[in-house]
Amino acid sequence: MSPGDLGQALRGLPPIRDPAVLVGPGSWDDAAVYRLSGDLALVQSVDVFTPVVDDPYSFGMVAAANAISDIYAMGARPLLALAVIGFPVGKLPLSDMELILQGGADKAREAGIEIVGGHSLDDSEPKYGLCVTGLVHPERVVTNAGARPGDLLVLTKPLGIGILTHSIKKALLREAEVDRVVEVMAQLNRGASEAMVEVGVSACTDVTGFGLVGHLLEMLAASGVSGRVRCSQVPVLDGAREKVREGVFPGGTGKNLEFYSPRIDWHREVDTGERLILADAQTSGGLLIAVPRDRAEALVEALVRRDVGTRAVIGEVLSGPPGRLEVVRD
Repeated sequence: MSPGDLGQALRGLPPIRDPAVLVGPGSWDDAAVYRLSGDLALVQSVDVFTPVVDDPYSFGMVAAANAISDIYAMGARPLLALAVIGFPVGKLPLSDMELILQGGADKAREAGIEIVGGHSLDDSEPKYGLCVTGLVHPERVVTNAGARPGDLLVLTKPLGIGILTHSIKKALLREAEVDRVVEVMAQLNRGASEAMVEVGVSACTDVTGFGLVGHLLEMLAASGVSGRVRCSQVPVLDGAREKVREGVFPGGTGKNLEFYSPRIDWHREVDTGERLILADAQTSGGLLIAVPRDRAEALVEALVRRDVGTRAVIGEVLSGPPGRLEVVRD
């Protein structure tokens, strides 16, 4: 589903009237937040998708990490999860389904939570994901709507995941390259979330299907600000640029670029390949954090202490037209 199709569908939802709903679908945030008491709120999200890698156990790990990431992006602590799995019974061995579920359970336990139940169905192709519940103090929720002019933008995983998983489907990657992509996707965003909560940041979202530019534009629009990205500072997985030059990228990445480009001022030196990478549809990408400039160094230090390998300062928040983005080379 394209960003435009999803937006049209969400506009059909009835308005939220319950005052206990602190975060709903209006700002395109990563999870819903519901106030339970003065010092406790429930955070909930669900994410399900088809395999992005061939190995069923790895697929389970990646899908679980991706779903739990929505809770981390809100500055919350995951509590438990329910699994949702569709599987083509009779077409693939049930041992593959067991491996998917095992991969998801192992990744959930790495996050310190249990998968306590779920739902399964006979489907035409495999699908797997989690409905994850977390907890947070109502006054400490990190949304995508708090970015302020002067904030710096920090990214905690490299881009190019969509391009390289598409390359996996076309059997264009070596085994070591596949292992590296799986490693990045399966990495939990727990350390990055803990770091931003410790330091105190303005806003956050995780980078997934709408690409870096799509999720950043959501943040900018929700916050009533504009932004600038310096593409020379954006980390990219090895091999992704080469694959784009060869014309290898998923359809979703192309749709993202087409849909979001009218809201982006692309400088001439940013070529089509770089634009596609910035629009690349990620699976289980990193956190994109807006942090006050005087706290940026502390955030990077906190990320280092938690062994977060990527902590790139890629741009800044501006006071220009809300929901606009400028992309420059340097």
